[in-house]
Amino acid sequence: MRIVFAGTPEFAAVALRTLLNSPHEIIAVYTQPDRKAGRGQKLTPSAVKKVALENNIPVYQPLTLKASSNEGLDAQQELKKLNADVMVVAAYGLILPQAVLDIPKYGCLNIHASLLPRWRGAAPIQRAVAAQDKETGVTIMQMAAGLDTGDMIFKTSCPIKANDSSAILHDKLTVQGADAITRVLASESTLKTYLENREVQNETHVTYAHKLSKAEAKIDWNLPATQVAANIHAFNPWPVAFIQLETENLRVWQADIISNEKNTEKLQVGTVLNIDQTGITVLCGSNTAILLTSLQWPGGKPLDSQQILQTNKLNVGQILV
Repeated sequence: MRIVFAGTPEFAAVALRTLLNSPHEIIAVYTQPDRKAGRGQKLTPSAVKKVALENNIPVYQPLTLKASSNEGLDAQQELKKLNADVMVVAAYGLILPQAVLDIPKYGCLNIHASLLPRWRGAAPIQRAVAAQDKETGVTIMQMAAGLDTGDMIFKTSCPIKANDSSAILHDKLTVQGADAITRVLASESTLKTYLENREVQNETHVTYAHKLSKAEAKIDWNLPATQVAANIHAFNPWPVAFIQLETENLRVWQADIISNEKNTEKLQVGTVLNIDQTGITVLCGSNTAILLTSLQWPGGKPLDSQQILQTNKLNVGQILV
């Protein structure tokens, strides 16, 4: 089949590399315009564009695909000329109007990192971790004009372990997503079979994975330790959970739940209960405690529990806010 691939970050790039090893022809790649990155703020191509250039695949980087602008109309005409059988979309970053979804022979297939209809939207991996879900996965769906509302074609599940960060889960789902789309596109007849048996999403089970903000990464010690830990893991690698220390923010990368055997009912949440080679024990809501095991002070690198102890920057009895 003739496939157009649309995606931007590494999550999509892995799927593209996998499809390049399939019998199908990747005739074009759509990706976000180059962005400034790094200390030098140089224009940097997306992970997907890099893979495309390495394999001599034509790259298109329109700012929009909507018919409300001349650029969008031109982009739609370019896509039509490609005469694609199917368009595979993974974390592309542009809204595809219905006119675009209707262009390929078999429509557009999306690789979505959740078990739809749970966690539609921009941050499905992070929201699943923060919600303390026991599992997530990847859904291949036939795209519709709404936000992740399309019919489901194929699902694969992935357990969420106690200390899985969003970074760890992202890497697991990246591999699962690439495998899932290759299964669906094993052949044209296989794709037809999946499309014939697609499943409509149950709207009563829908949850939304709203975009992350830096503000919500500030640790709220009033929450039980289980939720504080879940949030810390959810916001790793971005925006990273933090503690506000006077004029600077102390980043928290990793934490464990720890039993609270001390009489702490009269202490304020956020109180440092203990500091040793295992980490920093802090009092949370509902008389629970958490062990912070990886911290990063401004201008420095993330430190493990042994290194934190050696810095001697925090004290037992100190109240973190």
